[in-house]
Amino acid sequence: MPGNAKISAPMRALNMGECLARLEKRSDGNLIVYNLAVLDSYPDKITQRLDHWASVAPDRIWLAERNSGGNWRRMTYAEVRAAVRRIAAGLIARGLSAERPVVILSGNSINHALLGMASMYAGIAYAPISPAYSLISSDHSKLKYIFDLLTPGLIYAEDGKPFARSIGNAAPAGVEIVIGRNAPEGIASTPFSSLLEAVDGPQVDSAHGQVGLNTIAKFLFTSGSTGMPKGVINTQRMLCSNMAMCSAHFAYLQKEPPVTLDWSPWNHTAGGNHDFNLILYNGGTLYIDDGKPVPGAIEATVRNLRELSPNWYFNVPKGYDALVPYLRADKDLRANFFRDLKLFWYAGAGMSQHTWDALDEMAIETTGERIPVLTGLGSTETAPFAMAANQTQIGAGNIGIPARGCEMKLVQREGKWEARFKGPHITPGYWRQPDLTAKAFDDEGYYCIGDALRFVDENDVNKGFLFDGRIAEDFKLSTGTWVAVGPLRASFIDHFAPFVQDVVIAGLNKDYLTALVFPDLSACRKHLGKPDASPADIATDRQIRIELERLLHDFAQKGTGSSNRIERIIVLDRGPDIDKSEMTDKGSINQRAVLANREEIVELLYADEAPEHVLVARRKAKV
Repeated sequence: MPGNAKISAPMRALNMGECLARLEKRSDGNLIVYNLAVLDSYPDKITQRLDHWASVAPDRIWLAERNSGGNWRRMTYAEVRAAVRRIAAGLIARGLSAERPVVILSGNSINHALLGMASMYAGIAYAPISPAYSLISSDHSKLKYIFDLLTPGLIYAEDGKPFARSIGNAAPAGVEIVIGRNAPEGIASTPFSSLLEAVDGPQVDSAHGQVGLNTIAKFLFTSGSTGMPKGVINTQRMLCSNMAMCSAHFAYLQKEPPVTLDWSPWNHTAGGNHDFNLILYNGGTLYIDDGKPVPGAIEATVRNLRELSPNWYFNVPKGYDALVPYLRADKDLRANFFRDLKLFWYAGAGMSQHTWDALDEMAIETTGERIPVLTGLGSTETAPFAMAANQTQIGAGNIGIPARGCEMKLVQREGKWEARFKGPHITPGYWRQPDLTAKAFDDEGYYCIGDALRFVDENDVNKGFLFDGRIAEDFKLSTGTWVAVGPLRASFIDHFAPFVQDVVIAGLNKDYLTALVFPDLSACRKHLGKPDASPADIATDRQIRIELERLLHDFAQKGTGSSNRIERIIVLDRGPDIDKSEMTDKGSINQRAVLANREEIVELLYADEAPEHVLVARRKAKV
């Protein structure tokens, strides 16, 4: 593409809501930032939107998924509402509540959606739990912890076979087990189909009428930095106000109901609140993606995108990375993908510039237009939509300004602006964990998200903000120099692409920085032409070591000082351990846990004479 083609290409027309902020400086040195637009009114419960669309667009498809034969199983808004009310009647008869909630162990599916919506319709809290705690964990310690915290009244799994071991090991005695298919042997269970046999009646209307803004809708679990999951209370006020924020920001969806393909897990706030509820709130259609952004699963996503043309698309940066080669190689796929698309939305991590450029280039080549690539900032505790960018704030890492109805306080901390939030979308706290709740809020009631931000332009708040790292991850070298871990990790991963999956930065109270590297196994295997290479093979392979050593030298040369120059790295031959809290259920690395669990490796990085398997940057050339 000619150098000026991207600059001259027009942006695809996109109607987004008013997005202007005001900044106020307080006498205590803190800053208050808020959106000038007023938050619209919102319903008392998210299930009112199901009633609404079942009434005004009963035959519109809401949910679709591939069945065992590979065909799409579709359900309209009217069909979903009828099924939800029948299941709600059965749940009411069981006497379930927030004290005895519904727990869902398996991933995204229509049955999962029906059970979750039915729980909320009846005023019963439910908790979608990461399948990793059942299927990847070897000791199920986190799952047992969650069950002890929640005291569930009903536990559901779509397929009983893979979940049999976790249910047998962790499920409390006497709790009803409901299974979609393949009932596990030796475990008493109820078929999901029997839930649909309950009779819808006035008891459902009565229960639904009692649901209000303060009713607990669900519990979502987040690992944070300490390891054991925290049960974030999600009220109807949170869900509904957050959807009013989202709907106002993505204003075009109010007249053009969203159609999307989405794999993001519903046990996380991005998939289960933001994406799922955004489709429902605006009367759209959600195709449940049976693919994922990893080798061997991305092909299913590609197959689906050959059939579907989304007008709103969400993915994590790794997902876009995985899609790019397929889009480049298939003109018809590109044409179908970009045809109706108005917006790329990403979250979970920063997007690398080469991926961003690739999306721009292919969009221009296919349509003659650029398609906005936008992101925001939020957490499970903020429902999650707290900050968002619009067309005037496009750029790598720009998270925009606070959403309407959300007030942000910026507090100076170690030379950074720490962000804190207040609004109707903020959680009241953590379920049965008052000590953690108290620590999460400051003395003015702002939720402390733990993220640092910096201005794109200190003279114009409406240019947006950039993520400036996690406060808890930053540390000082022995010289007293602060190290901003978040931005350094992002730049390291981007520089070492595609060979590095993640990296942990070491150097607390040391003279210089080092890093523990988790290699991207699929990229390394492809580079070597060895599809069966083990992690140990990759960690010791001479070709990989030569490539990483070259990249390390280049990275070190670009360093401007001790806070961003990494002197030594070691390639790990063992991936992160979810049972030791080195990895969260969504695959992100817990820096503290990795450093604590692998102290002997850190010691090798700081040995007077670096061992052979430690890669050392050459000294920076003097100018």
